[in-house]
Amino acid sequence: MPDTVDPDLRSDCGSCFGLCCVALPFAASADFAIDKDAGRPCPNLRTDFRCGVHSQLRQRGFTGCTVFDCFGAGQKVSQVTFGGQDWRSAPGTAREMFDVFPVMRQLHELLWYLTEALTLPAARPVHAGLRAALEKTQGLTRGSAEELLALDVPAHRGEVNALLLRTSELVREGVPGRKKQRRGADLMGARLKGAALRGANLRGACLIAADLTGADLRTADLIGADLRDADLAGADLTGALFLTQAQLNAARGDAATQLPPSLTRPAHWQARPAAPAGPRP
Repeated sequence: MPDTVDPDLRSDCGSCFGLCCVALPFAASADFAIDKDAGRPCPNLRTDFRCGVHSQLRQRGFTGCTVFDCFGAGQKVSQVTFGGQDWRSAPGTAREMFDVFPVMRQLHELLWYLTEALTLPAARPVHAGLRAALEKTQGLTRGSAEELLALDVPAHRGEVNALLLRTSELVREGVPGRKKQRRGADLMGARLKGAALRGANLRGACLIAADLTGADLRTADLIGADLRDADLAGADLTGALFLTQAQLNAARGDAATQLPPSLTRPAHWQARPAAPAGPRP
């Protein structure tokens, strides 16, 4: 991840006890080669909490692992909530640690969005509210395991989402022209090559396998949008709102795809030839 990203929100697998490889379930599919129940270690997890096939995950059918991002929740649970005591040496902590991890991940995801929102000058009218929400969320992440498990996460997400929605509106109001409103739209496999989606509301839209080659997605709100296997070759995502690394990792793109500075070009994109990209008005 780029240096512009808060280190606390960057995944540090070396400081984590392989929580995503144990706590989360997955089913045999295009994303995972096998079934695995929640709380059961992946057979590829080594005793040092590292992945034994990390460099070959895609080839071995574990694409889902390569697109996952915990936003730094793994090391927070491992090193802060449980004070560096791992579930192998202290098996009595295992169940609680695994239950806390998805709660922490949701809180860290909210921290990612709030941190981004506070960098947007157009959102200045709600900066005070955003700062208060950021501080509250940070405080929640420092709670005990018992406090985290008792937390009403949906209620807190609702409070934060209201601020993020207003942030999106303020930013996109400054985009000239009529903006498309496709919040929650089913656009699976949609042919959107070269589409003018600047400033569009695509919150929660299903864009699985959509053709977005050469699309103008500048300042589009992409929070929660499903970009799995979407083709972003040559697309312009400059200033896209609330886009995450996990969304990019799940999509396809090339060297011509233009990204926000807080995100990096996924390694698996490099094998694709760059699509021609012309200047944007």
